Amino acid sequence: MKPAATLSLFGLTALALTAFAANSVLTRMALAEPIIDASSFTLIRLLSGSIVLMLILAFRLRKQSAPTKGSWLSSLMLFVYALGFSFAYLMLETGTGALILFGMVQITMVVASLIKGQRLARLEWLGIGTAFAGFVYLVWPEVSTPSISGVVLMSIAGIAWGVYTLRGRASQAPLADTAYNFTRTLPFLLLLGLFSIGQFELSTQGIMLAVLSGAIASGLGYTLWYSVLTHLGATQAGVLQLLVPVIAALGGILFVSEPLTLRFIVASLLILGGIYLVIQARTKTASQP
Repeated sequence: MKPAATLSLFGLTALALTAFAANSVLTRMALAEPIIDASSFTLIRLLSGSIVLMLILAFRLRKQSAPTKGSWLSSLMLFVYALGFSFAYLMLETGTGALILFGMVQITMVVASLIKGQRLARLEWLGIGTAFAGFVYLVWPEVSTPSISGVVLMSIAGIAWGVYTLRGRASQAPLADTAYNFTRTLPFLLLLGLFSIGQFELSTQGIMLAVLSGAIASGLGYTLWYSVLTHLGATQAGVLQLLVPVIAALGGILFVSEPLTLRFIVASLLILGGIYLVIQARTKTASQP
């Protein structure tokens, strides 16, 4: 890959991971109080993402038809992830939830690679272990004794997101696929609304946070993620997502005046070092005849 293309890939990946971190923050802000119920947050999040992406897609294509239209399986995984993620955050602390979510994503993507017959080099295993150790070290102070229901829901959410990510590696039209994946969740959202009717708790601030999460952090962020996945191996895509808590913590340091701690520095170096090892292993494998 040419240097300019590599730089572009790096920038898009950074933006996508930043959107993931923003999504976690917005969800936590909305549901920690809570100022909106989990069902309504999920409904508004996916619906607003669908509307914004379809408007962008219509503007870009105009009289042309979309090259692809997503898939029902990807849409189901997106819905399961969003719903499980929202409800699990009602039962888990932030650190515990992040540990379970990204741990399950990592496991799902590594297992998928092994099932497909892709042997991981020792350097990849070392990189994955190093990055995950740094991730655990970062969130460990916030980890509390978890709720069993919360663990199950967040584990399901992590597996669903891992599958959604893996399916995105074959996407040739990231915007169209993401837009239609969001739109195809509408039947699932209708069922969710019917089951949750009478239990909605809404506020103006909660609705705004759900819209920001859906339209910007999820809709546009997931489109960017699909656009870079075709250039990443499954192992790379999995380990890169361990950067999300680091980016969220960095945002707190830069914008909320949270202290820069030795734990953050050490954890960041471990995660970055692990990612570097995985990428190096992938590069060596690709260069072999």
